[in-house]
Formats: sequence, C-alpha cells, structure tokens
Amino acid sequence: ENIPRWNPTNICCYHLQEAGATPTQELAYALSTAIAILDAVKASGQIPQDRFQAVVGRISFFVNAGIRFVEETCKLRAFGQMWNAMATERYGVEDPKLSRFRYGVQVNSLGLTESQPENNVQRIVLEMLAVTLSKNARARAIQLPAWNEALGLPRPWDQQWALRMQQVLALETDLLEYGDLLDGSPVVEAKVQELIDGASAEMARVADQGGMVHAIESGYVKRELVQSHTQRMRDIESGELQIVGVNCFRETAESPLTSGTDSGIMKVDAKAEREQIESLQAFRASRDKQQVDASLAALRAAATGGDNIMPSSIACARAGVTTGEWSEVLREVFGEYRAPTGIDISTGAQSSPALEKVRNQVRNTSEELGRPLRLLIGKPGLDGHSNGAEQIAVKGRDAGFEIVYEGIRLTPSQ
Repeated sequence: ENIPRWNPTNICCYHLQEAGATPTQELAYALSTAIAILDAVKASGQIPQDRFQAVVGRISFFVNAGIRFVEETCKLRAFGQMWNAMATERYGVEDPKLSRFRYGVQVNSLGLTESQPENNVQRIVLEMLAVTLSKNARARAIQLPAWNEALGLPRPWDQQWALRMQQVLALETDLLEYGDLLDGSPVVEAKVQELIDGASAEMARVADQGGMVHAIESGYVKRELVQSHTQRMRDIESGELQIVGVNCFRETAESPLTSGTDSGIMKVDAKAEREQIESLQAFRASRDKQQVDASLAALRAAATGGDNIMPSSIACARAGVTTGEWSEVLREVFGEYRAPTGIDISTGAQSSPALEKVRNQVRNTSEELGRPLRLLIGKPGLDGHSNGAEQIAVKGRDAGFEIVYEGIRLTPSQ
C-alpha cells in the first residue's frame, strides 16, 4: 500500500543454473519457490483476499540465460506460460497485468572461460539474444558480465563494453520493431511443451516432499544440482560437451586483450581496504551514538515481539546504523539459518583407468598410514557459489579420499 512500485520478493533462480541446474530444474525450483512464498503469505491472513491478486503481481524473477540458444529461448517462453497458468488457476488472478512473467536476467557466468576469454564476447551476445528475441518472453532488465570475469575483476572499460552490447542490440538492430518472431513455430512449441512437461514432473516431486522449503532442508535440491553439475563436468572432461578453447580448438595466437601489464583485469590497490576501514570508522564516529543505540534497541524490541520491523529499520537508516549492525541484531534475535550445503557423496563414483590408478595409490598410502587419506574442504564467507568446493569434493571422492565437507559459509576459525 505504501510502496506501490516495490517488489517485496524477487525469486532468484540465476544461481541454480550456475550450480548446474538443467532448464527443467531451473523452471521447477523457481516456480516451486514462488508457490512456497505465495502460499505462506496467503495462509498468514495478513493480506485481504480481495488484495491477494496484487501480491501475485508483485512477484518478480531473476533468471539465467545459458549458451544453448534455442533451449534457453524456449525456457523463457515456458516460464511465462507456466507462471501465467499458475497465477490464474492457482491464485485466481484475473488482471493480465498481474499475471505477467516479469523477470530480469544476468546471462550465464558458468560458461565463461579463462582460456581464450575473448570468446566470451560472442557467448554473452548469444545469451542476451536468447532473452530478447521472443517478444512475449522478453526480459524487463538485462545485466551482462564482462568478457574477462573468468580472469578477475573487470575494469570500467570492460563493463562499458558489456553495456554497449545491449545498446547496439536495442538501437542499431531492428529487433524491437516487430512482434514475436517465434509464435507459431512448431519447433519452438514442441520444445516449450517438453520443458513444461519436465518441469511439471519435477515440481510434483518437490510437492511430494512437502514443498520447496522441505525439499531444500532435506538436501534433495542440493543433491540434484550437484549431480547435474557433476555430469556437466564429466561431459567436458570426456569431450562430449565441447567448450571452444577449453577442450577443443585450444591453439591460439597471443591475445592483445590480455598481453598488457595488467593482464586484462582490474588490480585492486592494497590501500583500498585500509581506506575503507578508516572511512567506516570516521562515519561511525560522526553519528549520534545515543540515537544509534535507541534505534537498534527499537529494532530488537520489534523483532523480539514479532512486530513489523520496517518502521524501526527506517529509523535505523536515518540514525546511520550500518547494514552490518542492523543484520547482527536480527541474527541475535532470530538466529542464523544455514541450509544444507554439504553434498551426498556416497553414491555415483566415476570410474576410469586414470582414476583407478589414482585410487590404487590412495588405497596403498592409506594402508601404509594405517588410516584413510582424508580431504578437508572448507570455504569461508557468505558467498553462495559453492560449485567449486562441491566439485572438488566429488572428484576427491572419486579418487578414493575420505571427504570431510560440511558446506560453505564457515568462518576461517570454524
């Protein structure tokens, strides 16, 4: 009512593809998440029945677009069809504006390569086209990675290059002048239906587990994603999935983009950390401490009492409370949720002559030591990108190590 242009929930399925999700899984888990959120809001009774359509209309999505151009285009058409059907049939939305599939997109980062990084430009352009070609399933907002993000932080010029890709598509081509070019295509319609059928079946499996929240807490979703990503890595290693510059066409001339003194990426000045800390300390010293303490106490009281924390959060912002101070109060009141991020590595070990040789060496060394060789995998921080840690765990398991992996978001001391 008070913030009419605010989307209170943006359902992010971008990271699912980064973690190895197939298009079917990305569709199923994103829409199952939407169901979990909307059903919970509806059951809470906080929204009058005659206003619930507006709640559905506030849901937005943040999706991923990979390199398989036709499949990704069809995925977004499937997303739109499934969301519209869900909004109208499950939640009774009558206004077509409130049942639109509204999404922003960042195109795929998983497929960006460190070797021959100049190839990432054409990958990014194709992935951008996948979410713009079909007018009826066109992204509302696009952000593109830079060509060199597999190497390190992009420089302002690299970011400008990514922006110019969008501007050329929008202003120089005629793409935006026509209706949907794919309507009526039997190839597209068949692929869209195949994706809808597969996603619907996976959503039914999630529902059988009690919904998306339970499927996450049980580890089901994580297991499925790790298995999909493991299969992708094995396909790359075997050559079944060809990645230009990685496992085929590896010969290359020297790149002028990466042969400079900065290796083609931004170098962060070491003094930036010190300056940021000094800036933060100066900001905190300039605040009215009494007002800060009072606003944090009000936030704690609201959170403890189950009240709406928005008013007290706004008061915190006006008092100069930092995000860290604000979130620490909420952690102290609510605790810190830690979803299962470890992996089930008890089944599905890969086998090959090369791996068998390594396994024999691991086995012999373990016998000499009188204990199994163990591999401890830890990843500090709050970063959600656990793909690398999980794939190292899987590969270590395949090589015969006993794996100790409790997931990500551990502090260094933990």
